Amino acid sequence: MKIGPKYKIAKRLGAPIFEKTQTQKFEISLARRANNRSARRPRQASDYKRQLIEKQKMRFTYGISEKQLRGYIDEAVEKSRQPVAVVMERLETRLDNTIYRMGLAKTRRLARQIASHGHTCVNGVKTTIPSRRVKVGDVISIREGSRQTGLFIDLAEKHEITALPSWVTFDVKKMQGEVKAMPAYTPGETLFDPEQVMEYYSR
Repeated sequence: MKIGPKYKIAKRLGAPIFEKTQTQKFEISLARRANNRSARRPRQASDYKRQLIEKQKMRFTYGISEKQLRGYIDEAVEKSRQPVAVVMERLETRLDNTIYRMGLAKTRRLARQIASHGHTCVNGVKTTIPSRRVKVGDVISIREGSRQTGLFIDLAEKHEITALPSWVTFDVKKMQGEVKAMPAYTPGETLFDPEQVMEYYSR
């Protein structure tokens, strides 16, 4: 999915949703922009604009298309009375996001490339579908033929096991990890507000 100028998009949305914007320089830029706005006559953003911004934050965070996000939202609303939790679980259990959460890539964008280029296997079977949904008990491993590539050759030195969320594990020696549980959504842990996103699509 082509995204466009990341710095400009993140600045417009007011959140460091891309790797290159997660810097002190970007934070200073946002603070300066906020100060400039506060010096002018404040304008109240409409509900629609706030919801649109939150929707864009969610979409760009996970690097998915509008069609994909809409599909996840419709599925969650149809299947559950708690659609926010269902949507977040669906986004987190994408194969590319799981690869990212296991610490195999510094960004979700790179994790998506790893998945689509067939560098990983799910339960021993090579897969090239980044959006594939993983389940509890699934074992995700680095494909034998990819272990000596530049992507993974120094993984043992760079991998940070302490940064892994509780629902996944990864064994650097075995070059494989496991989905131990379904991820649970905790309000306030994301750069966007899923409730606002649901409101946007309920119009």
